Amino acid sequence: MSTDHQRARAALGARLRELRFSCPDGRLTGRQLARILGWPGSKVSKLENGRQTATPDDLRAWAEATAQPDVYPELASRLAGFESQIRSWRRALANGYASMHADLSWEIERTTELRVWEEAVVAGMVQTAEYARCVITRYSHLFSSGRDIDAAVRSRMRRQEWLHQSGRRLHVLMWEAALRSLICPPSVLAAQLDRLVGLVGMDTVEMGIIPFTASMKIVPANGFWVLDDRLVVAEDWHAEIWLDDADNVALYSTVWRTLRESAVYGTDAQNVITAARRSLNPR
Repeated sequence: MSTDHQRARAALGARLRELRFSCPDGRLTGRQLARILGWPGSKVSKLENGRQTATPDDLRAWAEATAQPDVYPELASRLAGFESQIRSWRRALANGYASMHADLSWEIERTTELRVWEEAVVAGMVQTAEYARCVITRYSHLFSSGRDIDAAVRSRMRRQEWLHQSGRRLHVLMWEAALRSLICPPSVLAAQLDRLVGLVGMDTVEMGIIPFTASMKIVPANGFWVLDDRLVVAEDWHAEIWLDDADNVALYSTVWRTLRESAVYGTDAQNVITAARRSLNPR
């Protein structure tokens, strides 16, 4: 969990403690508040000390139990502010894949220039439907969330319509590992690689591949997207991280440019993709 997230959660906890102390009818102890809410006493302590993330329902109940319901919008705004930064996969997937895809699709739709780095998987903006299905299914197994995979695939495919809109530009960088990872059947990967070959040279797509043999100036890790130099979306095992502060956007932009220095383009990129394709059927 990031330091910024911890600070924000601790600040929200301190605000909750202030509300408990400033009840109009007199200060409540943590045990008294827990009894009113029907919670274990430990939950009040964890929320106030920033060791647990409150839900909107928790915040509404707290505001009402401390006889200060008008403060709920402020609490909800604080929660939205730091939860927009770190979006737990488990919590997001509780509402299904389709709803999770919707937020990013909306951000992409209002973006004109998109820079993507992927180290081990083909970038979502250039995936085939069957490859996307395999990737989404792998994650569903990890998080035991198999709902609406078909809807998620359709959403990802609709997102790619962005590539055919005037004024849009996708700059995608992938490590060669993304071309060779068998996270899907070989036939699905072969079709995916065929599509990548066809995209090289497309007006709205600049595709760079970093070969295994390339000299690297930075560790090729952590896939991320940079949207119009205003937003970064990075992925980790536990969460999708959204960053919109200037310092972090600048940092990820620097990482992307540094990775780009090791990439090949055009015919050279096609040759790397074709070699990976040929390895699936060496005869």
